[in-house]
Amino acid sequence: MSILRRDLVKLGAGLTLLGTASRMAHAQSTAPLATAPLTGTKPAAPPAPQATPFDNGTVRLLAQRLSKTAYSPPSQTLPSAIANMDFDQFRSIAFNPDKALWHGQNLAFDVEFFPRGFLYKPRIGMNEVTGGQSTPIPYDPDAFTYANPVLRVTDDLGYAGLRLRYAINTAGMMEECAVFLGASYFRAVAKGQNYGLSARAFANGTGNPKGEEFALFREFWIEKPEPGVESIVIHALLDSPSLTGAFRFTIRPGDTTVFDVQSSLFPRQDITESGIAPLTGMFYFDANARNHVDDWRPAAHDSEALQIWTGAGQQLYRPLTNPTDLQFSAFADSSPHGFGLMQRKRSFHDYEDLALNYQKRPSLWIEPIGNWGDGAVDLVEIPTPNEVNDNIVSFWRPKQPMKGGQEYSYIYRMYWGWDTPWPTQMARVAATRIGSVTDHPEARFFAIDFTGAPFQNVPPGTNFHLITQASPGTIRNVVVEPNPEIQGWRATFEFVPGDAKTCELQAQLANDQGPVSEKWMYRWTP
Repeated sequence: MSILRRDLVKLGAGLTLLGTASRMAHAQSTAPLATAPLTGTKPAAPPAPQATPFDNGTVRLLAQRLSKTAYSPPSQTLPSAIANMDFDQFRSIAFNPDKALWHGQNLAFDVEFFPRGFLYKPRIGMNEVTGGQSTPIPYDPDAFTYANPVLRVTDDLGYAGLRLRYAINTAGMMEECAVFLGASYFRAVAKGQNYGLSARAFANGTGNPKGEEFALFREFWIEKPEPGVESIVIHALLDSPSLTGAFRFTIRPGDTTVFDVQSSLFPRQDITESGIAPLTGMFYFDANARNHVDDWRPAAHDSEALQIWTGAGQQLYRPLTNPTDLQFSAFADSSPHGFGLMQRKRSFHDYEDLALNYQKRPSLWIEPIGNWGDGAVDLVEIPTPNEVNDNIVSFWRPKQPMKGGQEYSYIYRMYWGWDTPWPTQMARVAATRIGSVTDHPEARFFAIDFTGAPFQNVPPGTNFHLITQASPGTIRNVVVEPNPEIQGWRATFEFVPGDAKTCELQAQLANDQGPVSEKWMYRWTP
């Protein structure tokens, strides 16, 4: 079953599905720490939850201990009434805001929970941490309202995920700002935004024909914030056949929503295709890639480009594509300053979609903390015939494989917002357009618009030129001229690929002193 993104928009704040059915069908990969079998009959009343000591090292120790045991797949058994729940039934179950954790306690946050069912069958442990003590959050079937009373089951089902609420747009009005639901997927928004791309805790084998392994957040510990504190801490235990992990998220919603992430990973076995800080989104088409798309809109995507600030200080910009065949790209680097999947086009007229509001989707920037060493920012682009599927994945891949029995720690900051967290004095790519060349079927026409600081107060007679490179293929008829409509400059050229099936292109705007723009990079395929 596929989930159309238009259906997701109709759900509003009441439900956010992370990823798509095609991915999430593979995402149920672990069991909670302790789950009683479900029989479909009403069990005896569970004992009162017992508090246990908890500190910042608790989940790390749990992950380390779990990594030394054999992986145990989850039991996903549910009572017959909800065992085969479909999408419409799942979204008809709504959490009652009056039942939210900390509701009415005058705190900056409260927490709602998702029911189990549909694609989200594993029972995920939920705990509240207060004063150095952790207490399990009991399941309450009356925390939900049911459009169909048959779906109300009194078994001790537990929850599938959590929704974080905060007055992110209007003072005093609690609204959803982040969600953890399905495998290790999570998603957030900044003020004024709608949900778009997702993040994950870890990637393993992304794009591998043998199949990708989806690790699962199997248990959460939510620290109760003090009154007046505008941040919240959530701990999560990761598990999969290949590794375990401990994550600590410090979340600060606002004009840019920031996650500080501390992670410790414990491979059960050697891992050669690891992905750190993976980002997952959708690119269907834009003016650079729509030759096999028949659609009335100018564009449709969560993200339009991969952006990288390398450890050496280079700023790279790689427009995304919806390829005919699966495409892998790797941008080798050492200790990168940052990378992210970016959405720069912010006008409604860039998309013309009243329902999906792509212009309000977040960009997500990853800032590594500390030295991540040698590796590469990987980009995987998967063909998609529509905007249903998440088809773009990017992450940091360490140069050396992960060794079983070792510990690996990664600390990073995530910026969910409108742009990169820091300004740049370099000109930036505003658009990439590609089309045919009249009377020259062997060539393709490229137009790249640049905007930004270098074009402010440009003296009369200033000239810019374009530094280009094609491997293989030939770039010809380069023209660089002012574009007063965007207060920037436009560079155009013709590209002749010859017999090549894949070509790597580069272009950078420069003046007599050297480059003035970020480096535009593009993979062309027929």
